[in-house]
Amino acid sequence: MAIETWLLSADDVAVLEHVAPDVFDHAIEAGAAARFLADPRHHLAVALEEGQVVGFASGLHYFHPDKPTPELFVNEVGVSPAHQDRGIGKAVLHELLRAARTLGCAQAWVLTDHDNAAANGLYRTCGGKVDEPRGHLLHEFDLRE
Repeated sequence: MAIETWLLSADDVAVLEHVAPDVFDHAIEAGAAARFLADPRHHLAVALEEGQVVGFASGLHYFHPDKPTPELFVNEVGVSPAHQDRGIGKAVLHELLRAARTLGCAQAWVLTDHDNAAANGLYRTCGGKVDEPRGHLLHEFDLRE
């Protein structure tokens, strides 16, 4: 079956009503999806098979005061377990990176765990370079009271 990928716009929120199991971490909330897609800085590339979302890559482009061009933060990539190892993660990530280039982003970046072999393999095959000397750590802040 053919897989098609594209970058969703604010008009495409209905696409997220048909998502395969375990693509996203949680069930899609219609209001949250609409707010996400309405923000021009938010980007969501999806892979569809017969009208069902089977994979996605999300990101946010932003400007920083000390950089002359915008950058893309790749937030997350997900593929239905039933659709893994078919190049879908690579296809949606390429779609997201293509959108970033169109926006004039000079760089894209993503953080992942050292032991996440699937993610690290995906990012390497898409041209990602590991910046090992920096020894990045992910610090999470729970902002709920």
